[in-house]
Amino acid sequence: MNDLPFGFSSRDDDDDDRGDNAQNPDPAGGFDPNMLGQLFNQLGTMFSGMGSGMGQGAQSGPVNYDIAANLARQQVGKFTPMLDKEASAVADAVRLAELWLDEQTTLPAGITTTAAWTPVDWLENTMPTWRTLCDPIAEQMARGMTDNLPEEARAMAGPMMGMLGQLSGSMYGSQLGQGLGTLAKDVLTSTDVGLPLAPDNTAVLLPEAIARFSEGLDLPAQDIVVFLAAREAAHVRLFAHIPWLKQRLLATVEQYAHGISIDFSGMQDFAQGIDPQELFTNPEKMEELMGSAAAFEPKTTPEQQAALTRLETLLALIEGWVETVVSASLGDRIPSTSALTETMRRRRATGGPAEQTFATLIGLDLRPRKLREAADLWRKLTEAADITGRDGVWGHPDLLPDADDLDSPAGFIDSVIGGGSSTFDDPMAELERTIAQEKKEKEERGDDA
Repeated sequence: MNDLPFGFSSRDDDDDDRGDNAQNPDPAGGFDPNMLGQLFNQLGTMFSGMGSGMGQGAQSGPVNYDIAANLARQQVGKFTPMLDKEASAVADAVRLAELWLDEQTTLPAGITTTAAWTPVDWLENTMPTWRTLCDPIAEQMARGMTDNLPEEARAMAGPMMGMLGQLSGSMYGSQLGQGLGTLAKDVLTSTDVGLPLAPDNTAVLLPEAIARFSEGLDLPAQDIVVFLAAREAAHVRLFAHIPWLKQRLLATVEQYAHGISIDFSGMQDFAQGIDPQELFTNPEKMEELMGSAAAFEPKTTPEQQAALTRLETLLALIEGWVETVVSASLGDRIPSTSALTETMRRRRATGGPAEQTFATLIGLDLRPRKLREAADLWRKLTEAADITGRDGVWGHPDLLPDADDLDSPAGFIDSVIGGGSSTFDDPMAELERTIAQEKKEKEERGDDA
């Protein structure tokens, strides 16, 4: 790229991609209780033969985050440390974007800190949020693995059940590490996947990934950086000033996790597919086995599907609002705004290997499927009402449009124009008004209070 702005420097992308698409064997056969003792003996052999890279650190939760961190770091490979001029470039781009955003939203600036991150910085700083996101799902999956064992199998397993929990945590950690390692090299900002991963009130750009991203576009690189800074700043405004939003995202994930159940037939195939001698002597076979959770694939229930729909809708509303505000703020100032907006839409719609990994691992698709519909709703609402009316919809989660509203926005827009967002009644406030009104009517009738 010949037009890198603000001191961003181009990097040679010579990272060694160490991720292999490992697959488990898929033998046929039914459950045999006599095989369970052999299964747990094999699991013991497997753990005793773990290499130092897979077995370091104590696992204190449902996910082995030591494995996740080690594998993610290996996936990142080589990287170049950030320079002071790149941190300054990010601060300048964010400062400019904030000035323009002020004109198009009632939500004030929420950024107190800006940063330029390397992929490793991203891994280290976002891990706390990934823990919060993944723990409920992994916990339920581990519980489902043991709860779905037949009665005679649980009786035979005895103290070896703890070993099964370690296996689940290690397998999950392996998948998580591969996904995070790929994401760390691809993300452009801290909110690139739609979740608030950075510390509160922090705006982050990843210059190395942005430089690679810019090389594929026939657009001024400075415009790209300011555009991405505006998207990041808009996300931070939303999460900083809508206090329930982050918690609602995480709560929806927990609702999904609560309904996880495990198909025990996967355990049967897993038991028959283990060759303990090969696992002990072949580290690559161990990594292949530990890197795949296909043997314990969870089943999706109707309740889970409803939670997934709510999550997808909320992600689409967030992305659609950001797109609307950024387009209005930059459209007259940066000619390439429309082209960049479409590029980001396609990027989110198609996803990548990392997003596919997460979809396989936790059943959660972080892609907002109705992004176009959501952006269209916010744009029409702005035209029909105004900026204040549009942003007022974020005042309470019950005010937000649902999936049906995204498909047919006219009724929702009419409700907002008619006072839907400004006259929303909090349940407690409504109760207090009802009590006050009843008391007033009694006094007017002369009844005893």
